[in-house]
Amino acid sequence: MCASAESRVGGATHVAGIIGWPVEHSLSPAIHNAAFAASGLDWTYVPLPVPPRSLPEALAGLPALGFRGANVTMPHKTETADLVGDLSEDAGLLRAVNTIVVRDGELKGHNTDAPGFERFLRRDAGFDPGGMTALLYGAGGAARACALALARAGAAGLTVAARDEARAAPLVSIAERFGLPTTVVRPGDVAGLTVDLVVNATPVGGPNAEPTHPALPRLGDGVLVVDFLYDPPTTDLQRRAREAGATALGGLGQLLEQAALSFELWTGTPAPLEVMSAAAVAVLSDR
Repeated sequence: MCASAESRVGGATHVAGIIGWPVEHSLSPAIHNAAFAASGLDWTYVPLPVPPRSLPEALAGLPALGFRGANVTMPHKTETADLVGDLSEDAGLLRAVNTIVVRDGELKGHNTDAPGFERFLRRDAGFDPGGMTALLYGAGGAARACALALARAGAAGLTVAARDEARAAPLVSIAERFGLPTTVVRPGDVAGLTVDLVVNATPVGGPNAEPTHPALPRLGDGVLVVDFLYDPPTTDLQRRAREAGATALGGLGQLLEQAALSFELWTGTPAPLEVMSAAAVAVLSDR
């Protein structure tokens, strides 16, 4: 997919990319180049490795270099929100930008994580969060987006498992602003908790992180478990959830839904999700 995109690059080609540090393992170039090719769009997508302290110059260079948009990943999401003056409602609420649209030399910062998560729950998992209770591991940017999505969807209650209660304060503020009652507990204190949805928005279970969570809620039939990690394809949390009879999904679907929303913001064209998924799976299978 990427090779075909590169072969058609010309003077009229629109360019987007992903800003992060590092970005060499990102799935986004494969996902978006496949989507552009399948949609017949003269666009290409490139990795943009931007080291810490170089973000202001990188953002200023986007219009000058003719970029039409960019994704933003770690560790630059929060600083981008501070640097880009024009923010969407979600980007402002979350103080994090994962998508930039460039129009007439100006940048607008968006955040597609929250709507992407709700689309993932409804479309991929067939799960309606309205009236449901949830347990969320983590209090970082991904967790805040998850809490915002659940609050807007009418969830009935949220428990946040976080090591630092103070760090969870912005998440609690966002959730309760939209009427979602939220409680913060330590990760080891969730044993026996009864919820409808469990979400892992931490690195636990991934490379170079703790292999598993210190405690789990009650898992069984009717419980949906979502692990935002997509590499490895099956985490310890997913395995334990399935063994207990729960439904467990990894994070690839969430990644694709937020990527699709970015694609649509840039191009105004519906995203070809099946093509994007196939491209991501192909990359992961080669790792």
